[in-house]
Amino acid sequence: MTGIAAIQTRMAELQALVAPEPAVLAASDAQFAATLADSLSSSRTGGSATGTGLPTTGPTANIAPGSGVSAQDLVTAAEKYTGTPYVWGGESLSEGGLDCSGLVLRSLTDLGIGSGIPRVAHDQQNLGVKIDSLEHALPGDLLVFGGGSHIAIYVGDGKMVDAPKPGGKVGVRDVWAEPTNIRRILPQEGATNPVAASDTAAATRAAWQVLSGIGSSTTSSPAALLDGYSSVLGGRSATDLAGLSSLVGGAA
Repeated sequence: MTGIAAIQTRMAELQALVAPEPAVLAASDAQFAATLADSLSSSRTGGSATGTGLPTTGPTANIAPGSGVSAQDLVTAAEKYTGTPYVWGGESLSEGGLDCSGLVLRSLTDLGIGSGIPRVAHDQQNLGVKIDSLEHALPGDLLVFGGGSHIAIYVGDGKMVDAPKPGGKVGVRDVWAEPTNIRRILPQEGATNPVAASDTAAATRAAWQVLSGIGSSTTSSPAALLDGYSSVLGGRSATDLAGLSSLVGGAA
């Protein structure tokens, strides 16, 4: 029996493996299944892997592993200071206001992850990992201007939150120039929160539907096909998920 035929005849058995249950799985497993489905679908249409809604642009970083703090949390923390006056050197409201790097430090401190964070923008621009352009920036990334003379937090859609200059106030405004440095310091929200088993099941079913729909235009076995996507899936094999392991086993 061919690999594709084996998948099709075992669908009923495989469905039982992903029946929704009141359990919580690691976000990485859900992302793996969703990325697999999206990647396989993209290979057939010539598109890019964007259908899952998961962030796929550029590298990831986390200056506070295990904290559960996301990049979106950082944006929210900073936006709470909207209207706060700019005060050079300020890093708390008790000082009358905040400067640009003070806003970054204050927001991270409010989230419980401010320990060890540099005080000034010139040093904060070394946090996390570098993002090559504003086009690839995600909410929560740090935007650095003038080689470290100013720093802001990217909100998304071409906007940022910052403490601008003397006489100004903290607020959300357009990104007014191309940053000289962009740093990713925290993961996106979907990469830090647990994902319900039903969500993982839905993503895994989508992967199977794509696999079962692969026509005679390919002669690769399912196992070989999945292994071919190891680079897209962060080097993980299909056996990282119990359901996909069962799918591959005996279907080659």
